[in-house]
Amino acid sequence: MAETLRVASVNVNGIRAAYRKGMGDWVDSSGVDVLAMQEVRADDSHILELLGDEWHVLHDPCEIKGRAGVAIASRVPSTAHRIGLGAVEVQEQIQSSGRWLEADFDFGGGSLTVISNYTHSGEVDTPRQEAKWAFLDAMGARMSELSAERELAAIVGDFNVGHREFDIKNWRGNVKRSGFLPRERAYFDRFFGPLGETITGVDGTEGPGFGWVDVGRRFAGEVDGPYTWWSNRGQAFDNDTGWRIDYQVVTPALAERVVDYRVARYPSYDTRWSDHAPVVVDYRI
Repeated sequence: MAETLRVASVNVNGIRAAYRKGMGDWVDSSGVDVLAMQEVRADDSHILELLGDEWHVLHDPCEIKGRAGVAIASRVPSTAHRIGLGAVEVQEQIQSSGRWLEADFDFGGGSLTVISNYTHSGEVDTPRQEAKWAFLDAMGARMSELSAERELAAIVGDFNVGHREFDIKNWRGNVKRSGFLPRERAYFDRFFGPLGETITGVDGTEGPGFGWVDVGRRFAGEVDGPYTWWSNRGQAFDNDTGWRIDYQVVTPALAERVVDYRVARYPSYDTRWSDHAPVVVDYRI
């Protein structure tokens, strides 16, 4: 293996459609070692046929055909994997099929866990938002378990929440919409707060910090974006009126191994193969 491990994450918005629009060319030239995908919306056979024999593929499809679905493709096989988030009764409540897939990889005597996460999009005052709250609760519980169990872990994918005002170009117009609700953002205040410290969220609630690291914000600094999703409406992509809702969220020890971070923004609107851009991070191994 190379001295760095390249982990990429992208909501493909349907892998078959993405490949028809050029995703394969990007995969072939990306140098990615581990590729986490969300909204795969395909069968195992479709993924294997599109990616090719050189990839090892794990896949958790959604029970509802044509929706969600998460996958992890890797150049080397995983040593173990787990599907779903939380106990069975929790999974039923949060409808987590096709939304959470964990894979363990060995390298150089160490072990890395990569999780492909597709958080619910939610909708205010509907059951969809209730499912999102439950999912975020379960995610937090699993983050606590993971950080206690292993030194190197990365939760990557479409979190469907812009954490801070930097993360949404038109944030003022979205403070009452799912994806930028104060209560949603408060989860992320705690996820990224110092471990064990009492964190006051943007909604005024208090809770302990989890100590995980938002690689994108740490690497980019206090700047707008870089955005990872753009609406198909109007000139959102051309004007870079986007949202940063795709993350690589890692344990502190893995954060210290980050060599490079970038959003692989498409050259132009007509070269996009998804409404999300890949988030690519190189880790020193």
